[in-house]
Amino acid sequence: MTSDSAAPATAPGAPRFRALLPEPAADVDLAAAYAYPAGLAGPWLRANMVASADGGAWGPSGRTAELSSPPDRALMSVLRAHADVVLAGAATARIEGYRPVRPREVWGDLRAGRTATPPLALVTRTLDVHPDVLEKAPPEAPTIVFTTESAPAERRRAAAARGADVVVAGEESVAPEAVLAELGARGLVRVLTEGGPHLLAEFAAAGLLDELCLTVSPHLLGPAAARIVAGGAPSHTQDLRLAAVLESEDSLFLRYRKAFDDPDRTTG
Repeated sequence: MTSDSAAPATAPGAPRFRALLPEPAADVDLAAAYAYPAGLAGPWLRANMVASADGGAWGPSGRTAELSSPPDRALMSVLRAHADVVLAGAATARIEGYRPVRPREVWGDLRAGRTATPPLALVTRTLDVHPDVLEKAPPEAPTIVFTTESAPAERRRAAAARGADVVVAGEESVAPEAVLAELGARGLVRVLTEGGPHLLAEFAAAGLLDELCLTVSPHLLGPAAARIVAGGAPSHTQDLRLAAVLESEDSLFLRYRKAFDDPDRTTG
């Protein structure tokens, strides 16, 4: 796979990564290592998640901040820069304090030919989202809100009035297939989801997860924290293959792909 645009091996001041698999390397071109497949014919769903060494998905505060690190944040910057859209559940957006992606949060040279930042897309049944997520998005990349027929009509109108693009994608719950179909229709095919665990479970259960980027943080949390896939989605299994392993500052960065890639997913 090749990158859609050229990029330096490391951004100024960024942490350094070394490759362990598929081939050892002392210094990694992070942007090239995490490029999406070229010539995508439809949405490619990549998840970026972090977990402790014993599998916990968040720290004592209920947030992922305790598990993150400068290398983890550097990778998030690259993944967001590559993405056409950043997809998250509304609960995660509230807990983690999400706001529209800012230019300083991405590697700008990877955004050539696209908006300066990827739009944020939220999945919510209740439309309980922070006003800043709607009002402070740039006009060229408005926040997309996926909600349900059962969501209060007044909240839908209020979200639209604040500048959001409101999309009804289900009756009582948001359908993962409808979300990706709508994003694909808008030409937003490089999809990055940052969770949380409930949203990831729903997309994985629907068989829509193409790639998992998992940061293993060098911490032990004990049995209380949930896993990166959690919630009430139907029980499911999915085989993955390990595509790459990087290391930086005692964290491991694992990149998994579907065990069986579909050749019809790309046009090139």
